[in-house]
Amino acid sequence: MWPIKEEEEEKEEEEEEEEEEEEEEEQKEAVVVAGLCMPPLLLTAFRRAATMATYTPGTHSMAFVTAPSQEVAKKIAGLFFVLWLSSVLCVRWVKNKLAACVNIIPGVVSVYEWEGEINEDPEVIMMIKTRTSRLEELTKYVRENHPYDVCEVISSKIEQGNEPYLKWIGDIVPEK
Repeated sequence: MWPIKEEEEEKEEEEEEEEEEEEEEEQKEAVVVAGLCMPPLLLTAFRRAATMATYTPGTHSMAFVTAPSQEVAKKIAGLFFVLWLSSVLCVRWVKNKLAACVNIIPGVVSVYEWEGEINEDPEVIMMIKTRTSRLEELTKYVRENHPYDVCEVISSKIEQGNEPYLKWIGDIVPEK
């Protein structure tokens, strides 16, 4: 009887050792897999944290300005509009860096009351990306160069967006 118990105990011990070795191997494999996966994951998390930390919501704004035509909009946007000529990028940067980008959107129809009458006129709208701190200066420039007595200049703070694009706005338009 004694030898059988000893053999059974030895077998159980061997099986336990084998199970422990298998567990250790599985843990080593898991560490290797984690070691291979973690650097890219950590890098991605770090990049995301770094870019998210660089933009404070509301730092930049979009201003909307209507104009009676594309020609007038281009004239108004002249100081801060990027032009393409003969496939060569010709940049006329903002003299005072008022905006990073201006989109001129045609086909707008404005219905409004003016001097007691309802009017309906074709217009274009300019969507201007700038720093919030430059809005007053931008508004002043538009008022001085717009043909309307009361020109539309409204803005909305940018709370979220594509981080590289928001950084680009900040790089182009200096803080005031």
